[in-house]
Amino acid sequence: MFKFRLQPVLEMREREERDKKLALSELERQRMELESRIRGYQLNIETEQASLAEMLIGKNGIDFRGARLQANAALHNRFQAQRTVLELAGVQHLMDRAREELAHAATRRKAVELLRDRQREAHDQEQRRRELVELDDMSVMRHARREGTLI
Repeated sequence: MFKFRLQPVLEMREREERDKKLALSELERQRMELESRIRGYQLNIETEQASLAEMLIGKNGIDFRGARLQANAALHNRFQAQRTVLELAGVQHLMDRAREELAHAATRRKAVELLRDRQREAHDQEQRRRELVELDDMSVMRHARREGTLI
């Protein structure tokens, strides 16, 4: 029966890879949340601009106070969107690095798996060789018994 001596190392490499995957998925979740917030800010900006346009071309005259408030709200949303875009760029950079770390962890795991597979194949070949030697010995002994020349 084959027993891989480096099984604990392989299990450690698998845990390492799993941890890297979890870290990447957390960054992916953050990226999706930031993109959602940016879409929300864009929608608010469009709404504020449409509302501002209505105030400026309104039939009841121009509401300067309301227009100023709408412009400030749109400006605030633009600022928040820009800040979130910068935050998104930082998360994207972290994701790129996390992907590289995951690829490295996967390579390290695959190297140990390849070693295991090679050792298993060598073990299996040795088992087959021993079985053939044993069968040859049994055949020689059987032939010697028939011939009466048992050593």
